[in-house]
Amino acid sequence: MDGITRNEVAHLAKLSRLTLADDELDELAGQIKEILSYVTAVRDLDTEGVDPMSHPVAIRNVAHEDVIEPCLTQEEVLSQAPEVEDGRIVIPQILGEGGE
Repeated sequence: MDGITRNEVAHLAKLSRLTLADDELDELAGQIKEILSYVTAVRDLDTEGVDPMSHPVAIRNVAHEDVIEPCLTQEEVLSQAPEVEDGRIVIPQILGEGGE
């Protein structure tokens, strides 16, 4: 694989609405060429007889049995809240949202 030309990087930048300086175009073209060489190397590996995997290390999922345990009622939770309105806990405004 020959990589990618500076003009192709400029075209991709234009499509992505990125403004890149001349030195950035040259640098990115080199970086993309290097990345493509790694992709080519991986693509060319002989994987005959290698089972597909989603993770390089065996992962064992630990699941616990669902057990119903007693929990607080809505009234008990609301009795601990600093402010309650219409059966809900009132919290401070977040990130400037809201009508006030």
